[in-house]
Amino acid sequence: MKKIIFLIFLVFAAILAYGCSSSNPTGNAVKEAKAKATIFKDSSCGCCDVYSQYLGKKGYSAEAVTTQNMDAIKTKYNIPYSMQSCHTVVIGDYFVEGHMPIEAIEKLMAEKPDIAGIALPGMPSGAPGMTGSKLNDFVVYAVHKDGTTSEFMRI
Repeated sequence: MKKIIFLIFLVFAAILAYGCSSSNPTGNAVKEAKAKATIFKDSSCGCCDVYSQYLGKKGYSAEAVTTQNMDAIKTKYNIPYSMQSCHTVVIGDYFVEGHMPIEAIEKLMAEKPDIAGIALPGMPSGAPGMTGSKLNDFVVYAVHKDGTTSEFMRI
């Protein structure tokens, strides 16, 4: 009887140890997807470096790519002029234009809408990477694949 209880205990311990040590593929996929962000920026832009650090603190591996022709990046991703900001981030299949709060990026990556990207146009005071206090709601726009825009969310 003691041998049977001992064997049951060993089997239970092995199952428990395996369950605790095995990785969760879904969790790893989410973590990996969150880890990659490419920031296209002009060499003279200081706030872009601050924004890059912000993304790093939020769990993204932010690779900065300095370019002398940001217009070419805006054209490549079909970002309407009215939606443009000082830098463009590419995460997965989407662009993220401007000093975007992490809440909007997380919503984008969780919902995966059929759009080209999201934009927070201009350089609003109090946005991540920008100095000053937040004066109004941040209106984040969805940029559709045809170049049209609609409100994505307010923060």
